[in-house]
Amino acid sequence: MIENQELKYWLAWNKVKEIGPIRFSSLMKSFSSLEEAWHNSSNKENIMKILHVGQDTWKRIELEKQKIDPDNELLLLEKMKVNVVTIKEDAYPVLLKSIYDPPPVIYYRGNFLEIMRRKKGIAIVGSRKATYYGRKVAREIALELASRGYIIISGLARGIDTNAHLGALEAGRETIAVLGCGIDRVYPAENRSLAYRIIEDGAIISEFPIYTKPEKSNFPRRNRIISGLTLGTLVVEAANKSGALITTDFALDQGREVFAIPGSIHSFLSIGCHDLIKQGAKLVNNFQDIIEELEEKSDFIEEKDAVVKEEKIFTENLTDFEKNFLKYISIEPLHIDEITDLTKLPPAKVNETLLSLELKNIIREIEGKRYIRI
Repeated sequence: MIENQELKYWLAWNKVKEIGPIRFSSLMKSFSSLEEAWHNSSNKENIMKILHVGQDTWKRIELEKQKIDPDNELLLLEKMKVNVVTIKEDAYPVLLKSIYDPPPVIYYRGNFLEIMRRKKGIAIVGSRKATYYGRKVAREIALELASRGYIIISGLARGIDTNAHLGALEAGRETIAVLGCGIDRVYPAENRSLAYRIIEDGAIISEFPIYTKPEKSNFPRRNRIISGLTLGTLVVEAANKSGALITTDFALDQGREVFAIPGSIHSFLSIGCHDLIKQGAKLVNNFQDIIEELEEKSDFIEEKDAVVKEEKIFTENLTDFEKNFLKYISIEPLHIDEITDLTKLPPAKVNETLLSLELKNIIREIEGKRYIRI
């Protein structure tokens, strides 16, 4: 559990628009704490190098920071009765942590962490302008899967998303809605009562800070979370270039299953699903087709759990100094001179620590005095 003194800086950095998940991760690796990073602006050249930004971008970051009060961000959570989990915590969902660019902070209302311990999420997505057929199929399959212990995850949008959530609720089970805006608002507004029903037993979540508007650019980012929390994504209806297809792209990149419901050859809302099937997505006639495929994914869950547990065991054997030192080393090769610059330690101490970590099988030296984390 992160103490409030540090948490407020997680919230503050997360509110800076120019600091996405990748840059956020760079800050975590390069500083002993995000509080230190927040107050390190005087060393402009160093932090610009860490973030890989130019003068113009850094000016925008500084301007944004001047408008943000970390203490107020913490108070806002209490005022809005919103919970957060950070990627540094063990409670953070394992499947989501394994994607390329996991959100560093997740804001949530409801029983999000408790539900995700089951690790049996299935995303159901599709067109906002769904047909009666599409809405009916989404609702029925969601009900059947939820009844069998699967967590239905969608985006609270009109059409397929709404019916996926409703199907889970009709089964008397939890569902999770991932928002493309701040958790203080519901988009579309017509789903406000549905959102309240979801929170009672399930959860609504967002990576976006409180007061974030539902801007168009937010939804592709939202979609990677929908797929990242799940073992697979089912597309019920989708036109060509549909937003739902962005979710399947993320699912494939994340190594998750993709399912598609066939439709009429005369419906433009079937084009996206039929293209997915041509490309290898599993054609779904009923909920059992999905369950059969997902049962094989249990190995994937165990593998991800093992990786997290193994890393925890390794790092438990480190001194506090070594743990802080390790934050500067990632899977990207880093030359010993760069490590010395980043850590600001004497070269002899850097050499000593690198050797210790290498002997503990935490890092590895590759050609040219460059080191990577393993």
